Formats: sequence, C-alpha cells, structure tokens
Amino acid sequence: MTGYSLHIGLNRVDPDAYGGWDGKLNGCVNDANAMLRLATATGFEPVQLLDAAATSQAVITQMGAYARKAVAGDLVLFTYSGHGGQVADIDGDEPDQQDETWVLFDRQVLDDELRRMYAQFAPGVRVLVLSDSCHSGSVVRDVERDALLQQERERDLGLEPGARGGPPAVLPPEAVARVMPRGVAEKDDKTRRTTYEFVQSLAGPTTDEDVAASVLLISGCQDDQYSYDGPVNGEFTGTLLRVWDEGSFSGTYADLHRKVLDQMPSRQQPNFFPMGARDDAFVGQQPFTIAPPGGTTTAA
Repeated sequence: MTGYSLHIGLNRVDPDAYGGWDGKLNGCVNDANAMLRLATATGFEPVQLLDAAATSQAVITQMGAYARKAVAGDLVLFTYSGHGGQVADIDGDEPDQQDETWVLFDRQVLDDELRRMYAQFAPGVRVLVLSDSCHSGSVVRDVERDALLQQERERDLGLEPGARGGPPAVLPPEAVARVMPRGVAEKDDKTRRTTYEFVQSLAGPTTDEDVAASVLLISGCQDDQYSYDGPVNGEFTGTLLRVWDEGSFSGTYADLHRKVLDQMPSRQQPNFFPMGARDDAFVGQQPFTIAPPGGTTTAA
C-alpha cells in the first residue's frame, strides 16, 4: 500500500488578490516543513506547496491527482497551515449560512470544493486532514465577538492593550489569530461572489453518503474559537509535534487528539471529525500508519 501526502503552508498571500492584505503569519511554512519531515519519516510520498506556490489551482490539481492515484488500502494525508476564512453559503448545507475556507495565495478554497475532492477518492482509501487554521462558525464573524476573543488571548499572554486611537499594536506571533479579518473577508466575498457561486454550484451539496473514502479531519480549533500562530509553529501543530515526539507516541488517532487537547488552552480546542465511509479500524490505528488496518469498511 502507498501513502501520499500534501503539505500546504502560507505565511503570506498575494496582496493584489486580497485588496492589499498580505495575510502575514510567522509559523505556517515551519508547520508545513515539519509535517513534510514527519510524512517522509513515516514513509509517505510527499508534495509541498508554500506561499506563492500554494494557489487554488495547484492545491485542487494535486488533490485530484491523488484521488486518481489512490486505491483501496492507501492513506492520503493533507496538512494545511494558514488563515481560515468564510464566504456566504448558497446551497443551504451550512447551518450558519457560511462556507468555511482555506485562504490560499490567490483566492479562498471553499469547504464545498474540499468535500467534493474527498468524494473523488475510491472506497477503501483513508484520508487524513490536519488543518491548523480558523475553521470558525458564524459566531466569530461578529465584530464584538472577534474583538473579545482577541482581547482575551492578549490578556492571557500578559500583553498591555494599545492606546486608544493610536496605531495598531504590533503583536507577537503567539497573539495572532489565523483568521482572515472580517473586513477583508467581506470585501473578498463581494469581489469574488461570481467565482465563489460558480465553484459552490459546481461542487454542489456533498453529504457523507457521497464520500466513499474514510475521511478524518483534525482541525486546530472549535467553530467558535481561533487557531493561533506562534514564534516557530502554530499552537496546534506545535502541540501535535510535541505529542508525536518523533514517533515515540503510541495510541490511536483518538488518543493523539485527546493528548493534544489536554495540552492546549481552553480557548483553542482542536476538533475531531470523521466523515464519509465509517472505518473504525482506521480511526483506531497508530497515527500515520500507511499499512491498512484489519477489519471492514462500511457505509456511514
């Protein structure tokens, strides 16, 4: 059996594509490099896309290439480190009426697109997605909630608030949320509304029944939280790497998630979300094991 992996990291985006916003972050390329090393050490055949190389076309093309290659028993790993965003949902499959996104170099890629890509994988393929970004629900798009989350984070870190009316404070990386600012998100959604409606319509609503592969998403935070950057790695990725401890970790994916959860602050609690075909043996494997588990795969 074969392991394929794709590692995406963006410390910046194209300001010409986002109305002057460059999305500067600190630890995302480090995250992608670290996950590339992990994947190489565990036997994957990896591809990496960083900053300007991490365009929507490049990411979707590589995901599609893996969907065509992978056969039952293979393991495909996707890691994403960068900003998360939202655009307005048009097909009614989101309770909060917002599609969550990965903020790539040239445009946002919607969760509708990603689910449609997962639906292209054959039955029996295992897909693991690690996303160190803000996959937030509509509650964090609220201006007051946005400000409160950031103020609480800065207070936890012992930072003094900036002077009212003065220039924005220059925050250390550990205080920077990996979320597209609300104003930037609204402007981008308006500017690209035709594009986003096109890809939403093309992808269509995708349910678990449409996904024949077994997909496990472990993301950096809950719907109403932020994923934070760091001086070296993102808080989620850095914690995962410590728990993994160069392969010394022993346990299941659920155990890995639980141990990462235990070491992270209450304001950022990673999510654990299986989708597609139910495969308890996959979820019960030692993480990043390419050899297929015993047992059978059944529809969810």
